[in-house]
Amino acid sequence: MSDLKEKDEKYIWHPYTHIKSSASAIPIVKGEKAILFDEHGNKYIDGISSWWVNIHGHGNKYIAKKIYEQAKKLEQVIFTAFTHRPAVELAEKLLSVLPGDFTKIFYTDDGSTAIEVAIKMSIQYWRNKGGNQRSKIVAFRNSYHGDTFGAMSVSERDVYTLAFRDKLFDVIFIETPDGINSETIQTTIENNKDEILCFIYEPLLQGAGGMKMYGAENLDPLLQYLKKQDIICIADEVLTGFYRTGKFFAGDYMDTKADIICLSKALTGGTMALGVTACTQKIYDEFVSDDKTKTLFHGHSFTANPLACTAGVASFDLIQEKGFLKGVENIITHHQKFAKKLYSFEKKNYIKNIRQTGTIVAFEICTNENDDYLNDVSDQFTSFCLKHGVYLRSMGNTISVMPPYCTTSK
Repeated sequence: MSDLKEKDEKYIWHPYTHIKSSASAIPIVKGEKAILFDEHGNKYIDGISSWWVNIHGHGNKYIAKKIYEQAKKLEQVIFTAFTHRPAVELAEKLLSVLPGDFTKIFYTDDGSTAIEVAIKMSIQYWRNKGGNQRSKIVAFRNSYHGDTFGAMSVSERDVYTLAFRDKLFDVIFIETPDGINSETIQTTIENNKDEILCFIYEPLLQGAGGMKMYGAENLDPLLQYLKKQDIICIADEVLTGFYRTGKFFAGDYMDTKADIICLSKALTGGTMALGVTACTQKIYDEFVSDDKTKTLFHGHSFTANPLACTAGVASFDLIQEKGFLKGVENIITHHQKFAKKLYSFEKKNYIKNIRQTGTIVAFEICTNENDDYLNDVSDQFTSFCLKHGVYLRSMGNTISVMPPYCTTSK
Protein backbone atom coordinates (compact mmCIF):
# COMPACT_ATOMS: atom_id res chain seq x y z
CA MET A 1 0.00 0.00 0.00
CA SER A 2 1.34 3.42 -0.96
CA ASP A 3 2.03 6.09 1.63
CA LEU A 4 -0.81 8.27 0.29
CA LYS A 5 -3.33 5.43 0.30
CA GLU A 6 -2.28 4.39 3.82
CA LYS A 7 -2.65 7.93 5.18
CA ASP A 8 -6.01 8.29 3.42
CA GLU A 9 -7.31 5.21 5.23
CA LYS A 10 -5.96 6.59 8.50
CA TYR A 11 -7.34 10.13 8.25
CA ILE A 12 -10.19 10.38 5.72
CA TRP A 13 -13.92 9.55 5.84
CA HIS A 14 -15.18 9.36 2.25
CA PRO A 15 -18.76 10.25 1.19
CA TYR A 16 -21.33 7.58 0.24
CA THR A 17 -18.85 4.86 1.18
CA HIS A 18 -19.74 1.68 3.10
CA ILE A 19 -16.71 1.50 5.36
CA LYS A 20 -16.56 -2.28 5.80
CA SER A 21 -16.96 -3.41 2.19
CA SER A 22 -15.46 -0.62 0.07
CA ALA A 23 -12.02 -0.94 -1.49
CA SER A 24 -9.30 1.56 -0.61
CA ALA A 25 -9.52 4.87 -2.45
CA ILE A 26 -7.19 5.18 -5.45
CA PRO A 27 -4.84 8.18 -5.24
CA ILE A 28 -5.37 10.32 -8.36
CA VAL A 29 -2.50 12.66 -9.17
CA LYS A 30 -3.57 14.18 -12.48
CA GLY A 31 -6.51 14.70 -14.79
CA GLU A 32 -6.30 15.44 -18.50
CA LYS A 33 -9.47 15.85 -20.58
CA ALA A 34 -11.52 12.65 -20.08
CA ILE A 35 -8.67 10.71 -18.41
CA LEU A 36 -7.66 10.35 -14.76
CA PHE A 37 -4.14 9.21 -13.82
CA ASP A 38 -3.28 7.45 -10.57
CA GLU A 39 0.05 7.57 -8.74
CA HIS A 40 1.30 4.50 -10.63
CA GLY A 41 0.51 5.98 -14.05
CA ASN A 42 -2.63 3.89 -14.64
CA LYS A 43 -5.27 5.62 -16.75
CA TYR A 44 -9.03 5.65 -16.19
CA ILE A 45 -11.70 7.11 -18.46
CA ASP A 46 -13.88 9.35 -16.26
CA GLY A 47 -17.20 7.85 -17.33
CA ILE A 48 -19.37 9.86 -14.93
CA SER A 49 -17.67 13.27 -15.20
CA SER A 50 -16.47 13.03 -11.58
CA TRP A 51 -19.96 12.92 -10.07
CA TRP A 52 -21.60 14.60 -13.07
CA VAL A 53 -19.81 17.94 -12.68
CA ASN A 54 -17.01 17.99 -15.25
CA ILE A 55 -18.26 18.91 -18.72
CA HIS A 56 -15.08 20.25 -20.39
CA GLY A 57 -12.73 17.56 -19.11
CA HIS A 58 -9.94 17.74 -16.55
CA GLY A 59 -7.02 20.15 -16.56
CA ASN A 60 -8.71 22.70 -18.81
CA LYS A 61 -6.01 25.29 -19.40
CA TYR A 62 -8.36 28.16 -20.17
CA ILE A 63 -10.34 27.82 -16.93
CA ALA A 64 -7.12 27.30 -14.94
CA LYS A 65 -5.57 30.43 -16.46
CA LYS A 66 -8.61 32.55 -15.59
CA ILE A 67 -8.68 31.24 -11.99
CA TYR A 68 -4.94 31.95 -11.65
CA GLU A 69 -5.32 35.51 -12.94
CA GLN A 70 -8.24 36.16 -10.59
CA ALA A 71 -6.38 34.65 -7.60
CA LYS A 72 -3.65 37.24 -8.00
CA LYS A 73 -6.22 40.05 -7.78
CA LEU A 74 -9.00 38.96 -5.40
CA GLU A 75 -9.51 35.47 -4.01
CA GLN A 76 -12.36 36.14 -1.52
CA VAL A 77 -14.46 38.99 -0.18
CA ILE A 78 -17.60 39.14 1.96
CA PHE A 79 -20.60 39.40 -0.38
CA THR A 80 -22.87 41.70 1.62
CA ALA A 81 -21.49 45.23 1.43
CA PHE A 82 -19.28 44.32 -1.53
CA THR A 83 -19.61 42.94 -5.04
CA HIS A 84 -17.10 42.08 -7.77
CA ARG A 85 -16.87 41.66 -11.54
CA PRO A 86 -16.87 37.81 -11.75
CA ALA A 87 -20.16 37.59 -9.79
CA VAL A 88 -21.83 40.28 -11.90
CA GLU A 89 -20.55 38.83 -15.20
CA LEU A 90 -21.68 35.31 -14.36
CA ALA A 91 -25.13 36.50 -13.24
CA GLU A 92 -25.56 38.51 -16.44
CA LYS A 93 -24.54 35.55 -18.60
CA LEU A 94 -26.81 33.10 -16.77
CA LEU A 95 -29.85 35.37 -16.92
CA SER A 96 -29.39 35.67 -20.68
CA VAL A 97 -29.85 31.90 -21.19
CA LEU A 98 -31.97 30.56 -18.30
CA PRO A 99 -35.31 29.06 -19.42
CA GLY A 100 -37.83 31.57 -18.07
CA ASP A 101 -38.27 35.16 -16.93
CA PHE A 102 -35.55 35.11 -14.29
CA THR A 103 -34.19 38.46 -13.11
CA LYS A 104 -32.15 37.79 -9.94
CA ILE A 105 -29.28 35.46 -9.01
CA PHE A 106 -28.64 34.33 -5.43
CA TYR A 107 -25.25 32.65 -4.98
CA THR A 108 -24.57 29.72 -2.65
CA ASP A 109 -21.98 26.96 -2.25
CA ASP A 110 -23.38 23.82 -3.90
CA GLY A 111 -26.51 22.03 -5.09
CA SER A 112 -27.97 21.28 -1.66
CA THR A 113 -27.62 24.87 -0.48
CA ALA A 114 -29.12 26.14 -3.74
CA ILE A 115 -32.16 23.96 -2.97
CA GLU A 116 -32.30 25.19 0.64
CA VAL A 117 -32.45 28.78 -0.60
CA ALA A 118 -35.21 27.94 -3.09
CA ILE A 119 -37.31 26.34 -0.34
CA LYS A 120 -36.71 29.25 2.04
CA MET A 121 -37.52 31.77 -0.70
CA SER A 122 -40.82 30.00 -1.39
CA ILE A 123 -41.85 29.71 2.26
CA GLN A 124 -40.96 33.30 3.02
CA TYR A 125 -42.53 34.57 -0.21
CA TRP A 126 -45.93 33.46 1.10
CA ARG A 127 -45.19 34.75 4.61
CA ASN A 128 -44.13 38.15 3.25
CA LYS A 129 -47.17 38.16 0.99
CA GLY A 130 -49.44 37.46 3.94
CA GLY A 131 -50.38 33.98 2.73
CA ASN A 132 -49.46 32.12 5.90
CA GLN A 133 -52.14 29.49 5.27
CA ARG A 134 -49.90 27.99 2.57
CA SER A 135 -47.60 25.51 4.29
CA LYS A 136 -47.35 22.41 2.09
CA ILE A 137 -44.71 21.44 -0.46
CA VAL A 138 -45.19 19.01 -3.35
CA ALA A 139 -42.39 16.86 -4.77
CA PHE A 140 -42.01 13.79 -6.98
CA ARG A 141 -41.52 10.29 -5.69
CA ASN A 142 -37.98 8.94 -6.29
CA SER A 143 -36.66 12.50 -6.10
CA TYR A 144 -33.29 13.49 -4.71
CA HIS A 145 -32.47 17.14 -4.03
CA GLY A 146 -29.46 16.99 -1.70
CA ASP A 147 -28.23 16.04 1.75
CA THR A 148 -29.03 19.07 3.92
CA PHE A 149 -32.24 18.84 5.92
CA GLY A 150 -34.51 20.93 3.73
CA ALA A 151 -33.21 19.17 0.62
CA MET A 152 -33.66 15.77 2.28
CA SER A 153 -37.21 16.67 3.29
CA VAL A 154 -38.27 17.21 -0.32
CA SER A 155 -36.49 14.00 -1.39
CA GLU A 156 -37.80 10.43 -1.46
CA ARG A 157 -37.97 8.66 1.91
CA ASP A 158 -35.38 6.00 1.10
CA VAL A 159 -31.95 4.79 2.19
CA TYR A 160 -30.47 8.29 1.76
CA THR A 161 -32.77 9.73 4.44
CA LEU A 162 -33.50 6.64 6.57
CA ALA A 163 -31.54 7.73 9.66
CA PHE A 164 -33.16 11.19 9.71
CA ARG A 165 -36.73 10.38 8.68
CA ASP A 166 -38.43 11.57 11.87
CA LYS A 167 -36.60 14.92 11.64
CA LEU A 168 -37.85 15.82 8.13
CA PHE A 169 -40.85 18.04 7.44
CA ASP A 170 -43.92 16.59 5.74
CA VAL A 171 -44.20 16.75 1.97
CA ILE A 172 -46.93 15.69 -0.47
CA PHE A 173 -45.32 13.22 -2.88
CA ILE A 174 -46.78 12.60 -6.33
CA GLU A 175 -45.75 10.31 -9.18
CA THR A 176 -43.89 11.67 -12.19
CA PRO A 177 -46.52 12.28 -14.90
CA ASP A 178 -46.83 9.64 -17.62
CA GLY A 179 -50.00 10.85 -19.32
CA ILE A 180 -52.07 8.11 -17.65
CA ASN A 181 -51.80 9.24 -14.04
CA SER A 182 -52.37 12.96 -14.76
CA GLU A 183 -55.91 12.92 -13.39
CA THR A 184 -54.80 11.32 -10.10
CA ILE A 185 -52.01 13.88 -9.72
CA GLN A 186 -54.35 16.79 -10.41
CA THR A 187 -56.88 15.45 -7.89
CA THR A 188 -54.20 15.34 -5.18
CA ILE A 189 -53.18 18.92 -5.95
CA GLU A 190 -56.77 20.11 -6.25
CA ASN A 191 -57.54 18.75 -2.77
CA ASN A 192 -54.64 20.73 -1.28
CA LYS A 193 -54.21 23.68 -3.67
CA ASP A 194 -55.03 26.40 -1.12
CA GLU A 195 -52.33 25.05 1.20
CA ILE A 196 -49.56 24.30 -1.32
CA LEU A 197 -46.82 26.92 -1.44
CA CYS A 198 -44.45 25.31 -3.95
CA PHE A 199 -43.64 22.32 -6.13
CA ILE A 200 -40.04 21.15 -6.59
CA TYR A 201 -38.97 18.85 -9.41
CA GLU A 202 -36.00 17.50 -11.34
CA PRO A 203 -37.05 18.14 -14.94
CA LEU A 204 -36.99 15.06 -17.21
CA LEU A 205 -34.35 13.17 -15.19
CA GLN A 206 -34.30 12.03 -11.57
CA GLY A 207 -30.57 11.53 -11.07
CA ALA A 208 -29.55 10.05 -7.72
CA GLY A 209 -33.02 8.50 -7.43
CA GLY A 210 -31.96 6.01 -10.11
CA MET A 211 -31.58 7.92 -13.39
CA LYS A 212 -35.33 7.75 -13.93
CA MET A 213 -36.44 9.56 -17.08
CA TYR A 214 -39.83 10.97 -18.08
CA GLY A 215 -41.15 13.13 -20.90
CA ALA A 216 -41.55 16.88 -21.34
CA GLU A 217 -44.91 16.28 -23.00
CA ASN A 218 -46.32 15.16 -19.63
CA LEU A 219 -44.43 17.58 -17.37
CA ASP A 220 -45.43 20.67 -19.33
CA PRO A 221 -49.21 20.43 -18.71
CA LEU A 222 -48.58 19.66 -15.02
CA LEU A 223 -46.51 22.83 -14.66
CA GLN A 224 -49.17 24.79 -16.51
CA TYR A 225 -51.83 23.49 -14.11
CA LEU A 226 -49.72 24.29 -11.03
CA LYS A 227 -49.00 27.83 -12.22
CA LYS A 228 -52.75 28.43 -12.59
CA GLN A 229 -53.09 27.58 -8.90
CA ASP A 230 -50.40 30.20 -8.11
CA ILE A 231 -48.06 27.47 -6.83
CA ILE A 232 -44.36 28.35 -7.05
CA CYS A 233 -42.50 25.93 -9.36
CA ILE A 234 -38.87 25.15 -8.45
CA ALA A 235 -36.74 23.45 -11.12
CA ASP A 236 -33.79 21.53 -9.70
CA GLU A 237 -31.39 21.65 -12.67
CA VAL A 238 -28.30 20.92 -10.58
CA LEU A 239 -27.72 17.82 -12.72
CA THR A 240 -29.76 18.52 -15.86
CA GLY A 241 -28.32 21.96 -16.65
CA PHE A 242 -25.57 22.74 -19.15
CA TYR A 243 -26.59 20.36 -21.95
CA ARG A 244 -26.85 17.14 -19.93
CA THR A 245 -30.26 16.45 -21.52
CA GLY A 246 -29.17 17.72 -24.96
CA LYS A 247 -30.35 21.32 -24.53
CA PHE A 248 -28.81 24.10 -22.45
CA PHE A 249 -31.35 23.36 -19.72
CA ALA A 250 -34.02 20.70 -19.37
CA GLY A 251 -36.49 23.57 -18.94
CA ASP A 252 -35.89 24.45 -22.60
CA TYR A 253 -38.01 21.42 -23.56
CA MET A 254 -41.11 22.88 -21.85
CA ASP A 255 -43.28 25.86 -22.78
CA THR A 256 -44.15 26.44 -19.11
CA LYS A 257 -41.18 27.73 -17.14
CA ALA A 258 -40.20 27.58 -13.48
CA ASP A 259 -40.37 30.51 -11.03
CA ILE A 260 -37.12 29.44 -9.34
CA ILE A 261 -34.24 27.42 -10.78
CA CYS A 262 -31.32 25.81 -8.92
CA LEU A 263 -27.89 25.21 -10.48
CA SER A 264 -24.54 23.78 -9.42
CA LYS A 265 -22.33 20.84 -10.62
CA ALA A 266 -21.39 21.89 -14.20
CA LEU A 267 -21.90 25.58 -13.35
CA THR A 268 -18.12 26.08 -13.06
CA GLY A 269 -17.24 23.42 -15.61
CA GLY A 270 -16.76 21.07 -12.67
CA THR A 271 -13.69 22.89 -11.34
CA MET A 272 -14.94 24.52 -8.12
CA ALA A 273 -17.94 24.43 -5.79
CA LEU A 274 -20.64 27.03 -6.54
CA GLY A 275 -24.41 27.12 -6.37
CA VAL A 276 -27.04 29.41 -7.87
CA THR A 277 -30.69 29.99 -7.07
CA ALA A 278 -32.32 32.22 -9.69
CA CYS A 279 -35.81 33.68 -9.29
CA THR A 280 -38.32 35.81 -11.16
CA GLN A 281 -39.04 39.43 -10.35
CA LYS A 282 -42.37 38.34 -8.87
CA ILE A 283 -40.58 36.34 -6.17
CA TYR A 284 -37.95 39.01 -5.52
CA ASP A 285 -40.48 41.84 -5.16
CA GLU A 286 -42.04 40.25 -2.06
CA PHE A 287 -38.71 40.74 -0.26
CA VAL A 288 -38.50 44.46 -1.14
CA SER A 289 -40.05 46.18 1.87
CA ASP A 290 -39.51 48.75 4.62
CA ASP A 291 -40.19 45.89 7.02
CA LYS A 292 -36.75 44.44 7.85
CA THR A 293 -38.26 41.11 8.95
CA LYS A 294 -39.02 40.46 5.27
CA THR A 295 -35.29 40.10 4.57
CA LEU A 296 -34.09 36.72 3.28
CA PHE A 297 -31.81 35.82 6.16
CA HIS A 298 -29.53 33.40 4.37
CA GLY A 299 -25.89 33.48 3.36
CA HIS A 300 -22.57 31.64 3.39
CA SER A 301 -19.03 32.79 4.12
CA PHE A 302 -17.98 31.90 0.58
CA THR A 303 -21.10 33.23 -1.18
CA ALA A 304 -20.14 34.34 -4.71
CA ASN A 305 -16.49 33.46 -4.16
CA PRO A 306 -14.56 35.37 -6.87
CA LEU A 307 -12.51 32.31 -7.92
CA ALA A 308 -15.60 30.13 -8.30
CA CYS A 309 -17.50 32.84 -10.20
CA THR A 310 -14.47 33.29 -12.46
CA ALA A 311 -14.51 29.56 -13.19
CA GLY A 312 -18.20 29.88 -14.04
CA VAL A 313 -17.56 32.75 -16.47
CA ALA A 314 -14.68 30.83 -18.09
CA SER A 315 -16.82 27.72 -18.46
CA PHE A 316 -19.54 29.84 -20.06
CA ASP A 317 -16.97 31.19 -22.53
CA LEU A 318 -16.08 27.61 -23.53
CA ILE A 319 -19.76 26.68 -23.93
CA GLN A 320 -20.15 29.51 -26.44
CA GLU A 321 -17.25 28.29 -28.60
CA LYS A 322 -18.17 26.72 -31.97
CA GLY A 323 -16.79 23.28 -31.19
CA PHE A 324 -18.57 22.82 -27.86
CA LEU A 325 -21.89 21.57 -29.20
CA LYS A 326 -20.09 19.12 -31.49
CA GLY A 327 -18.77 17.42 -28.37
CA VAL A 328 -22.26 17.23 -26.88
CA GLU A 329 -23.70 15.85 -30.13
CA ASN A 330 -20.91 13.28 -30.36
CA ILE A 331 -21.72 11.91 -26.89
CA ILE A 332 -25.43 11.75 -27.76
CA THR A 333 -24.74 9.90 -31.03
CA HIS A 334 -22.54 7.32 -29.32
CA HIS A 335 -25.05 6.81 -26.50
CA GLN A 336 -27.82 6.19 -29.02
CA LYS A 337 -25.69 3.57 -30.78
CA PHE A 338 -24.67 2.02 -27.44
CA ALA A 339 -28.30 1.79 -26.31
CA LYS A 340 -29.18 -0.14 -29.49
CA LYS A 341 -26.31 -2.59 -28.86
CA LEU A 342 -27.55 -3.16 -25.33
CA TYR A 343 -30.90 -4.56 -26.48
CA SER A 344 -29.31 -7.94 -27.29
CA PHE A 345 -28.30 -8.20 -23.61
CA GLU A 346 -31.79 -7.17 -22.54
CA LYS A 347 -33.27 -10.04 -24.58
CA LYS A 348 -31.04 -12.44 -22.62
CA ASN A 349 -32.31 -10.94 -19.35
CA TYR A 350 -28.84 -9.70 -18.36
CA ILE A 351 -30.02 -6.09 -18.18
CA LYS A 352 -33.31 -4.18 -18.35
CA ASN A 353 -34.91 -0.76 -18.65
CA ILE A 354 -32.46 0.74 -21.16
CA ARG A 355 -33.00 4.49 -21.44
CA GLN A 356 -31.19 7.47 -22.87
CA THR A 357 -31.66 11.21 -22.88
CA GLY A 358 -29.08 13.67 -24.14
CA THR A 359 -25.61 12.81 -22.86
CA ILE A 360 -26.88 10.21 -20.36
CA VAL A 361 -27.52 6.51 -20.93
CA ALA A 362 -28.65 4.15 -18.15
CA PHE A 363 -29.95 0.64 -17.46
CA GLU A 364 -30.32 -1.90 -14.65
CA ILE A 365 -28.39 -5.15 -14.26
CA CYS A 366 -30.80 -8.02 -13.59
CA THR A 367 -30.24 -9.66 -10.19
CA ASN A 368 -32.25 -11.61 -7.62
CA GLU A 369 -32.14 -8.62 -5.29
CA ASN A 370 -34.32 -5.52 -5.15
CA ASP A 371 -33.59 -2.73 -7.58
CA ASP A 372 -32.18 -0.20 -5.12
CA TYR A 373 -29.06 1.55 -3.88
CA LEU A 374 -28.09 -1.35 -1.60
CA ASN A 375 -28.02 -3.96 -4.37
CA ASP A 376 -24.72 -5.88 -4.21
CA VAL A 377 -23.90 -5.12 -7.86
CA SER A 378 -22.28 -1.90 -6.67
CA ASP A 379 -19.69 -3.87 -4.67
CA GLN A 380 -18.38 -5.54 -7.83
CA PHE A 381 -19.13 -3.21 -10.71
CA THR A 382 -16.76 -0.28 -10.06
CA SER A 383 -13.74 -2.51 -9.32
CA PHE A 384 -14.46 -4.50 -12.50
CA CYS A 385 -14.54 -1.30 -14.57
CA LEU A 386 -11.38 0.09 -12.98
CA LYS A 387 -9.47 -3.07 -13.97
CA HIS A 388 -10.45 -2.25 -17.55
CA GLY A 389 -9.39 1.40 -17.36
CA VAL A 390 -12.83 2.97 -16.90
CA TYR A 391 -14.35 4.69 -13.88
CA LEU A 392 -18.08 4.13 -13.57
CA ARG A 393 -19.99 4.19 -10.31
CA SER A 394 -23.24 2.27 -10.06
CA MET A 395 -26.13 3.15 -7.78
CA GLY A 396 -26.95 -0.36 -6.63
CA ASN A 397 -27.71 -2.21 -9.85
CA THR A 398 -28.40 0.99 -11.80
CA ILE A 399 -25.62 1.74 -14.27
CA SER A 400 -25.27 5.13 -15.93
CA VAL A 401 -22.72 6.64 -18.31
CA MET A 402 -22.26 10.43 -18.38
CA PRO A 403 -18.78 11.39 -19.62
CA PRO A 404 -17.23 14.84 -20.18
CA TYR A 405 -18.17 16.36 -23.55
CA CYS A 406 -14.53 16.34 -24.65
CA THR A 407 -14.56 12.52 -24.69
CA THR A 408 -13.51 11.44 -28.18
CA SER A 409 -15.01 8.70 -30.32
CA LYS A 410 -11.87 6.65 -29.72
